[in-house]
Amino acid sequence: MATFTLASWATNLTYANLSASVVDAATKSLYNWAGCAIGGMGQSAPQIALNTSTAAGFGGPPTSRILGLNGSSADAQVAAFVNGVASHVDDYDDTHLAVTIHPTGVVTSALLALAEARSSASAVSGPEFLTAFVAGVEAELKLGLSVYPEHYDVGWHITSTTGSVGAAVAVGKLIGLDTARMQHAIGVASTQVVGMQAFFGSDTKSFHIGRATQGGMLAALLAQGGYTSSLTALEDKYGWLNVVSTRENATATFAQLGQGMWEIEKNTFKPYPCGIVMHPIIDGCIQLHNETLNQGKDINAITKIDLRVNPEVLILTGQTDPQTGLAGKFSIFHAAAVGLLYGAATPAQFTDQVVLNETVVDMRQRVNVTTDDGVAEDQAYVTLTFGDGSTAEKFVEHAIGSLANPLTVEELKTKFIDQASLQIGSERAAKAYDAFTGIGNATDVGKLSSLF
Repeated sequence: MATFTLASWATNLTYANLSASVVDAATKSLYNWAGCAIGGMGQSAPQIALNTSTAAGFGGPPTSRILGLNGSSADAQVAAFVNGVASHVDDYDDTHLAVTIHPTGVVTSALLALAEARSSASAVSGPEFLTAFVAGVEAELKLGLSVYPEHYDVGWHITSTTGSVGAAVAVGKLIGLDTARMQHAIGVASTQVVGMQAFFGSDTKSFHIGRATQGGMLAALLAQGGYTSSLTALEDKYGWLNVVSTRENATATFAQLGQGMWEIEKNTFKPYPCGIVMHPIIDGCIQLHNETLNQGKDINAITKIDLRVNPEVLILTGQTDPQTGLAGKFSIFHAAAVGLLYGAATPAQFTDQVVLNETVVDMRQRVNVTTDDGVAEDQAYVTLTFGDGSTAEKFVEHAIGSLANPLTVEELKTKFIDQASLQIGSERAAKAYDAFTGIGNATDVGKLSSLF
């Protein structure tokens, strides 16, 4: 019944079911995504994705914008793919910490591309878009929760493996699928399982998001056209839940859809563009950087950096000698080094140039990491030892950007403007911010990108 339960809930969801808190969380998620997608086009991965798709002759007439390029458009499938890659390539996107899913990228990249493609024939209003978006996000997060941590621990990239289903539900909601066709859409999406953790630190990690975006969109459109799948695609003995995980509790998890606190209300936003398990260390190292300088000490006088972290940190971000900026995003050693040396961890600290900088490499080699099951994922201990024998310590109880210590609206705005300005300049970035923060009032979301 899991597939039916999810499909039925999604098809019956209305904007009136969304509380003010849910709408607020959805809006923040959307404009945070937009800033990441715009700024992310400066990386090579989305550029290669777009150039390759264009050169190969993929796609039809241009209908949908590539957000980070000046007026460039592609057909909906290519635009969804490229925007999906761009939104995730910097590892700056949102995170649902309970399942380590970045929920907005896959869902919104599909939704916006389709809304733009359909704009001339059928305008999608802000409330319609938000309803479809929330349906998709709740679907992927509940699906993730039903198989976490087993599905994640075996090596799947849970953002893309669940994201394709979320995108299918969102697009299916937007185009008005009935329950049966929504079930078929979920089935077509679920059979397109994509993404493994072996590719973290490479362009392929963001490819997972782009491909899941395409897969989910196509699944819904195929179902709309009468394409069949399995009505029990998730719970079947040989369906998604039982094939990709050793344990599942989808029946109980899906029964909570729309009940109590919605999953999107638990979404968080990154202050640093890298693996989220490193954020407590970065937070602590930046604080120690500032304190060291205020005391008149020299950062380069540090002889040893001892970190005590949750075990997941080394599992996910244990690269000791990264050679590229992307690999640096998954190196706790690099994260500590740049936090201490620069007092910052922006996209500028995760470039190939900085990763290979001799001073940074030298500082990385002074880092020692121990793991402790008693340290929560949003906590960390940092101890510095200086050449004169003195020490400095910092305990981070809740990292900036965590549920207990979230970014403020003003900090989210600064993040958006800083990231988007890299590609479209500060004036257009400000207009883009206004457009996406006002998405709930839009009469035609498909025309949103024309506002900047």
